[in-house]
Amino acid sequence: MKYFDSHTHTNFVAYNEDREEVILRAKDAGVGMNVVGTQLDTSKAAVALAERYDNVYAIIGLHPVHTTKSYHDVQELGVGGKEFTSRGEVFDMAAYEALGKNPRVIAVGECGLDYYRSDASTKSVQKDAFIQQIDLANTLKKPLMLHIRPGLRSLGEVGNAYEDALELLKAHAKVKGDVHFFAGDWNTAKKFLDIGFTLSFTGVLTFTHDYDEVVKNAPLDMLLSETDAPYVTPVPYRGKRNEPQYVQEVVRAIARIRGEDVEKVSAQIMFNTKRVFAIDKTSQ
Repeated sequence: MKYFDSHTHTNFVAYNEDREEVILRAKDAGVGMNVVGTQLDTSKAAVALAERYDNVYAIIGLHPVHTTKSYHDVQELGVGGKEFTSRGEVFDMAAYEALGKNPRVIAVGECGLDYYRSDASTKSVQKDAFIQQIDLANTLKKPLMLHIRPGLRSLGEVGNAYEDALELLKAHAKVKGDVHFFAGDWNTAKKFLDIGFTLSFTGVLTFTHDYDEVVKNAPLDMLLSETDAPYVTPVPYRGKRNEPQYVQEVVRAIARIRGEDVEKVSAQIMFNTKRVFAIDKTSQ
Protein backbone atom coordinates (compact mmCIF):
# COMPACT_ATOMS: atom_id res chain seq x y z
CA MET A 1 0.00 0.00 0.00
CA LYS A 2 1.24 3.44 -0.99
CA TYR A 3 -1.88 5.41 -0.08
CA PHE A 4 -4.52 4.94 2.58
CA ASP A 5 -8.13 6.06 2.71
CA SER A 6 -8.69 6.31 6.46
CA HIS A 7 -12.44 6.77 6.18
CA THR A 8 -14.65 5.42 3.42
CA HIS A 9 -18.06 3.78 3.08
CA THR A 10 -17.88 1.11 0.39
CA ASN A 11 -20.32 -0.79 2.63
CA PHE A 12 -23.10 1.66 1.64
CA VAL A 13 -25.79 0.92 -0.92
CA ALA A 14 -24.17 3.43 -3.30
CA TYR A 15 -21.76 0.60 -4.19
CA ASN A 16 -24.20 -2.26 -4.47
CA GLU A 17 -23.75 -2.55 -8.22
CA ASP A 18 -19.94 -2.52 -8.36
CA ARG A 19 -18.53 -2.85 -4.83
CA GLU A 20 -15.86 -5.42 -5.71
CA GLU A 21 -14.69 -3.44 -8.73
CA VAL A 22 -14.32 -0.32 -6.58
CA ILE A 23 -12.28 -2.14 -3.94
CA LEU A 24 -10.07 -3.84 -6.52
CA ARG A 25 -9.49 -0.57 -8.41
CA ALA A 26 -8.20 0.86 -5.15
CA LYS A 27 -5.98 -2.16 -4.58
CA ASP A 28 -4.53 -1.87 -8.07
CA ALA A 29 -3.73 1.78 -7.31
CA GLY A 30 -1.93 0.81 -4.10
CA VAL A 31 -4.71 2.12 -1.86
CA GLY A 32 -5.72 0.55 1.44
CA MET A 33 -8.89 1.61 3.23
CA ASN A 34 -10.84 1.73 6.46
CA VAL A 35 -14.48 0.88 5.74
CA VAL A 36 -16.51 2.63 8.39
CA GLY A 37 -19.79 1.55 9.95
CA THR A 38 -22.55 3.98 10.86
CA GLN A 39 -25.03 1.51 12.45
CA LEU A 40 -24.90 -2.12 13.46
CA ASP A 41 -25.82 -3.40 10.01
CA THR A 42 -23.27 -1.28 8.15
CA SER A 43 -20.68 -2.15 10.80
CA LYS A 44 -21.28 -5.84 10.16
CA ALA A 45 -20.97 -5.19 6.44
CA ALA A 46 -17.65 -3.41 7.00
CA VAL A 47 -16.28 -6.42 8.88
CA ALA A 48 -17.43 -8.78 6.13
CA LEU A 49 -15.54 -6.71 3.55
CA ALA A 50 -12.42 -6.59 5.72
CA GLU A 51 -12.47 -10.36 6.03
CA ARG A 52 -12.73 -10.74 2.26
CA TYR A 53 -10.18 -8.18 0.95
CA ASP A 54 -6.64 -7.75 2.22
CA ASN A 55 -6.57 -4.01 1.50
CA VAL A 56 -9.67 -3.41 3.63
CA TYR A 57 -9.96 -2.88 7.39
CA ALA A 58 -13.14 -2.27 9.37
CA ILE A 59 -14.27 0.37 11.83
CA ILE A 60 -17.47 -0.27 13.78
CA GLY A 61 -19.80 2.13 15.49
CA LEU A 62 -23.00 4.15 15.67
CA HIS A 63 -23.03 7.51 13.89
CA PRO A 64 -24.49 10.28 16.07
CA VAL A 65 -27.21 11.11 13.52
CA HIS A 66 -28.51 7.55 13.84
CA THR A 67 -29.05 7.75 17.58
CA THR A 68 -32.37 9.50 16.95
CA LYS A 69 -34.68 9.96 13.97
CA SER A 70 -32.39 11.37 11.32
CA TYR A 71 -32.06 12.63 7.79
CA HIS A 72 -32.53 9.78 5.32
CA ASP A 73 -29.56 9.47 2.96
CA VAL A 74 -30.35 7.20 0.02
CA GLN A 75 -26.62 6.68 -0.74
CA GLU A 76 -26.25 5.12 2.70
CA LEU A 77 -29.61 3.53 3.39
CA GLY A 78 -31.21 2.98 -0.02
CA VAL A 79 -34.82 3.59 -1.02
CA GLY A 80 -38.00 1.63 -0.49
CA GLY A 81 -38.44 -0.26 2.75
CA LYS A 82 -35.27 1.07 4.37
CA GLU A 83 -36.69 4.18 6.01
CA PHE A 84 -36.91 2.54 9.43
CA THR A 85 -33.11 2.41 9.64
CA SER A 86 -32.86 6.17 10.11
CA ARG A 87 -35.35 6.38 13.01
CA GLY A 88 -32.76 5.84 15.69
CA GLU A 89 -30.67 2.94 16.99
CA VAL A 90 -30.02 2.28 20.65
CA PHE A 91 -26.34 1.45 21.08
CA ASP A 92 -25.98 -2.26 21.83
CA MET A 93 -22.72 -2.58 23.74
CA ALA A 94 -22.67 -6.40 23.74
CA ALA A 95 -23.26 -6.66 19.99
CA TYR A 96 -20.60 -4.09 19.12
CA GLU A 97 -18.11 -5.52 21.57
CA ALA A 98 -18.47 -8.99 20.03
CA LEU A 99 -17.99 -7.50 16.59
CA GLY A 100 -15.04 -5.43 17.76
CA LYS A 101 -13.06 -8.45 18.86
CA ASN A 102 -12.52 -9.39 15.22
CA PRO A 103 -8.83 -8.71 14.44
CA ARG A 104 -9.82 -6.93 11.20
CA VAL A 105 -11.61 -4.27 13.26
CA ILE A 106 -9.06 -1.55 13.93
CA ALA A 107 -11.12 1.27 15.51
CA VAL A 108 -14.46 2.27 17.01
CA GLY A 109 -16.64 4.78 15.15
CA GLU A 110 -17.68 6.78 13.47
CA CYS A 111 -18.92 8.16 16.73
CA GLY A 112 -19.16 11.60 18.23
CA LEU A 113 -21.47 14.59 18.02
CA ASP A 114 -23.38 15.98 15.04
CA TYR A 115 -25.20 19.24 15.60
CA TYR A 116 -25.80 19.99 11.90
CA ARG A 117 -29.47 19.03 11.79
CA SER A 118 -29.76 18.59 15.52
CA ASP A 119 -31.59 20.47 18.23
CA ALA A 120 -31.10 20.62 21.99
CA SER A 121 -33.37 17.63 22.61
CA THR A 122 -31.07 15.22 20.74
CA LYS A 123 -27.79 16.32 22.33
CA SER A 124 -28.09 14.18 25.46
CA VAL A 125 -28.86 11.06 23.41
CA GLN A 126 -25.83 11.67 21.19
CA LYS A 127 -23.58 12.26 24.18
CA ASP A 128 -24.70 9.07 25.89
CA ALA A 129 -24.02 6.98 22.78
CA PHE A 130 -20.65 8.69 22.36
CA ILE A 131 -19.60 7.94 25.94
CA GLN A 132 -20.58 4.29 25.52
CA GLN A 133 -18.46 4.05 22.38
CA ILE A 134 -15.52 5.69 24.12
CA ASP A 135 -15.92 3.04 26.81
CA LEU A 136 -16.00 0.34 24.13
CA ALA A 137 -12.79 1.67 22.57
CA ASN A 138 -11.18 1.67 26.02
CA THR A 139 -12.25 -1.95 26.56
CA LEU A 140 -11.06 -3.11 23.14
CA LYS A 141 -7.91 -0.95 23.37
CA LYS A 142 -8.60 0.33 19.87
CA PRO A 143 -8.60 3.96 18.70
CA LEU A 144 -11.61 6.15 18.04
CA MET A 145 -12.82 7.43 14.68
CA LEU A 146 -14.56 10.68 15.51
CA HIS A 147 -17.40 12.36 13.67
CA ILE A 148 -17.81 15.94 14.91
CA ARG A 149 -19.98 18.34 12.97
CA PRO A 150 -20.95 21.87 13.98
CA GLY A 151 -24.55 23.06 13.86
CA LEU A 152 -26.35 25.09 11.25
CA ARG A 153 -27.57 27.58 13.83
CA SER A 154 -25.54 29.87 16.04
CA LEU A 155 -23.30 28.16 18.58
CA GLY A 156 -25.33 29.72 21.37
CA GLU A 157 -28.43 27.82 20.27
CA VAL A 158 -27.10 24.32 19.72
CA GLY A 159 -23.71 24.31 21.44
CA ASN A 160 -20.20 23.81 20.13
CA ALA A 161 -19.78 20.23 18.92
CA TYR A 162 -15.96 20.37 18.99
CA GLU A 163 -15.80 21.77 22.53
CA ASP A 164 -18.41 19.32 23.79
CA ALA A 165 -16.54 16.39 22.21
CA LEU A 166 -13.25 17.52 23.73
CA GLU A 167 -14.84 17.66 27.17
CA LEU A 168 -16.15 14.09 26.85
CA LEU A 169 -12.86 12.76 25.49
CA LYS A 170 -10.87 14.30 28.33
CA ALA A 171 -13.28 12.85 30.87
CA HIS A 172 -13.61 9.33 29.48
CA ALA A 173 -11.08 8.35 26.79
CA LYS A 174 -8.07 6.20 27.57
CA VAL A 175 -7.25 5.79 23.87
CA LYS A 176 -6.45 8.20 21.05
CA GLY A 177 -7.76 8.28 17.51
CA ASP A 178 -8.59 10.44 14.53
CA VAL A 179 -10.89 13.41 13.94
CA HIS A 180 -12.52 12.46 10.64
CA PHE A 181 -13.29 15.21 8.09
CA PHE A 182 -11.92 17.94 10.34
CA ALA A 183 -13.76 21.19 9.65
CA GLY A 184 -12.68 23.44 12.51
CA ASP A 185 -10.22 26.31 12.69
CA TRP A 186 -6.58 26.20 13.75
CA ASN A 187 -7.33 27.04 17.39
CA THR A 188 -9.72 24.07 17.57
CA ALA A 189 -7.26 21.83 15.72
CA LYS A 190 -4.55 22.53 18.28
CA LYS A 191 -6.80 21.32 21.10
CA PHE A 192 -7.22 17.91 19.45
CA LEU A 193 -3.56 17.70 18.50
CA ASP A 194 -2.63 18.49 22.09
CA ILE A 195 -4.49 15.40 23.35
CA GLY A 196 -2.91 13.18 20.70
CA PHE A 197 -5.66 12.95 18.07
CA THR A 198 -4.77 13.10 14.39
CA LEU A 199 -6.78 15.11 11.87
CA SER A 200 -7.94 13.69 8.55
CA PHE A 201 -8.95 15.58 5.44
CA THR A 202 -11.00 14.82 2.35
CA GLY A 203 -11.29 15.92 -1.27
CA VAL A 204 -12.70 19.22 -0.01
CA LEU A 205 -9.07 20.38 -0.02
CA THR A 206 -9.12 20.25 -3.83
CA PHE A 207 -11.88 22.84 -4.23
CA THR A 208 -11.76 25.13 -1.18
CA HIS A 209 -9.09 26.90 0.83
CA ASP A 210 -11.09 26.85 4.07
CA TYR A 211 -8.76 24.37 5.78
CA ASP A 212 -5.40 25.42 4.33
CA GLU A 213 -4.28 27.06 7.59
CA VAL A 214 -4.80 23.85 9.57
CA VAL A 215 -3.12 21.68 6.92
CA LYS A 216 -0.11 24.04 6.79
CA ASN A 217 0.32 24.39 10.53
CA ALA A 218 -0.37 20.86 11.78
CA PRO A 219 2.64 18.57 12.16
CA LEU A 220 2.83 16.27 9.15
CA ASP A 221 3.01 13.27 11.46
CA MET A 222 -0.49 14.14 12.75
CA LEU A 223 -2.31 14.19 9.40
CA LEU A 224 -4.29 11.44 7.66
CA SER A 225 -5.96 11.24 4.25
CA GLU A 226 -9.51 10.09 3.53
CA THR A 227 -12.26 10.27 0.93
CA ASP A 228 -15.47 9.86 2.98
CA ALA A 229 -16.69 8.19 -0.21
CA PRO A 230 -19.28 8.23 -1.70
CA TYR A 231 -19.32 11.90 -0.68
CA VAL A 232 -17.16 15.00 -1.42
CA THR A 233 -15.52 13.79 -4.63
CA PRO A 234 -12.23 15.60 -5.28
CA VAL A 235 -11.19 17.54 -8.35
CA PRO A 236 -10.80 16.37 -11.14
CA TYR A 237 -13.63 13.88 -10.54
CA ARG A 238 -16.29 16.32 -9.29
CA GLY A 239 -19.77 15.27 -10.37
CA LYS A 240 -18.94 11.56 -10.12
CA ARG A 241 -19.48 9.23 -7.20
CA ASN A 242 -16.41 9.27 -4.98
CA GLU A 243 -14.35 6.13 -4.36
CA PRO A 244 -11.25 5.17 -2.34
CA GLN A 245 -8.74 5.28 -5.19
CA TYR A 246 -9.31 9.05 -5.39
CA VAL A 247 -7.59 9.48 -2.02
CA GLN A 248 -4.46 10.06 -4.10
CA GLU A 249 -5.86 13.49 -4.96
CA VAL A 250 -6.23 14.31 -1.27
CA VAL A 251 -2.59 13.43 -0.63
CA ARG A 252 -1.51 15.60 -3.55
CA ALA A 253 -3.59 18.47 -2.18
CA ILE A 254 -1.99 18.15 1.26
CA ALA A 255 1.46 18.22 -0.34
CA ARG A 256 0.54 21.25 -2.49
CA ILE A 257 -0.87 23.21 0.46
CA ARG A 258 2.18 22.48 2.59
CA GLY A 259 4.64 23.07 -0.24
CA GLU A 260 6.21 19.65 0.30
CA ASP A 261 7.18 16.76 -1.93
CA VAL A 262 4.21 14.50 -2.62
CA GLU A 263 6.27 11.32 -2.17
CA LYS A 264 7.41 12.51 1.27
CA VAL A 265 3.85 13.39 2.26
CA SER A 266 2.47 10.10 0.96
CA ALA A 267 5.06 8.06 2.86
CA GLN A 268 4.50 9.98 6.10
CA ILE A 269 0.71 9.70 5.91
CA MET A 270 1.03 5.95 5.39
CA PHE A 271 3.35 5.75 8.40
CA ASN A 272 0.88 7.81 10.46
CA THR A 273 -1.98 5.53 9.47
CA LYS A 274 -0.13 2.39 10.51
CA ARG A 275 0.76 4.01 13.83
CA VAL A 276 -2.72 5.28 14.68
CA PHE A 277 -4.55 2.07 13.75
CA ALA A 278 -1.77 -0.42 14.63
CA ILE A 279 -2.10 -1.90 11.16
CA ASP A 280 1.21 -3.76 11.26
CA LYS A 281 -0.11 -5.61 14.33
CA THR A 282 -3.40 -6.51 12.64
CA SER A 283 -3.97 -9.98 11.21
CA GLN A 284 -3.59 -10.09 7.45
